Formats: sequence, C-alpha cells, structure tokens
Amino acid sequence: MEEKALLPLFLKLDSMLQEKEVLLAIDGGSAAGKTTLGKLLEQRYACNVFHMDDFFLRPEQRTKERLAEPGGNVDRERFYEEVLQKLVERKEVTYRRYDCKTMSLLEPVTLAPTRLTVVEGAYSMHPLFSKHYDYSVFLEVDKETQIERIRKRNTPKMAKRFFQEWILLEQEYFEKLRVKERCDMVI
Repeated sequence: MEEKALLPLFLKLDSMLQEKEVLLAIDGGSAAGKTTLGKLLEQRYACNVFHMDDFFLRPEQRTKERLAEPGGNVDRERFYEEVLQKLVERKEVTYRRYDCKTMSLLEPVTLAPTRLTVVEGAYSMHPLFSKHYDYSVFLEVDKETQIERIRKRNTPKMAKRFFQEWILLEQEYFEKLRVKERCDMVI
C-alpha cells in the first residue's frame, strides 16, 4: 500500500486526533489491504486494532437463516457486546478472538483505550456498528490484484472458498447495505 495514497487519511486522522479520541472503521473486500492498513496505523499511532476476522460465526451459529442475512456470517452480537460498547464508553476491552483453524474462541485478551482505535475488516461497517464510528474508510481492490493476493496467501482449497463463497457474501453485504457509499473515504 503506497503511503502517497494514504496521505489524505493520515492528514484527516492527525486533524481529528488533535480534538478528540477517534474510532475508525476500515471495510472493503478480501485482499484489499485492510489488515495491512491496520498494521500501518498501529505502528504510526500506537493504537489498538480490532479485526473482524476474530468475530466470524462459530459452527453452531452458522444457520441457513443467519448466512442469508447481508453481513450475517460475522458474530455481530458478540463484537458489539465485547468490543464496540466498551470502545464507545472509552473503557478497557476484554474479548475473545475466534480461531478459524480450531473453530473455537481463544483465551480473553484485555486492551486499555488508546486515542485512536481501529476496527478493520469486512463487515465492520454493518449498520449496527457504523453509527458509533467517528470516521470510516472503504478500501477498493481490482479483481486481478485480489485474485493474485488470495492465491498467494492461501492453499488452493482455501482460495477456492474465497472465490466461491466468501467474496460473494462480501459483495452482497456491500451492495445491499451500501457500505462503500456510507464510508467517509474511499481508497
């Protein structure tokens, strides 16, 4: 991710942080650079970064009805209760990451508030959450780059799931909930 493309975001955050604490959402498609941007912000601002990947549904929650909802494959309720409510109240957050490999919740992690807090990942701009953010960014990625990145970082079997399942769910979420249009900045 080129720093030149991120300069408007850095300038906006610098300005906002002079006046108040900031809760930032980064949404966008698979392999768009959300996690990379989160890491850059973490290094630049010494901030906490929460990953929506840590809130995917556990197997017992994956019902046909739930997966039919736009953005339904993320545990919105757990994210809201364990993380977002506490962030809004500027309180310490204790939450459990979901491990996709073991399909279980890991031991609790506790984080103290930071001046900037980032929530990154697809589904971070779900309407249940979006009203709580101070600023939001949508990251775009062209199809060729997306395919290349997904193939590079996954086994062929996992890449196939991205292409046949997860990207389709993301696209439905983006379209039906007008995610890109509701973000403050598109990169």
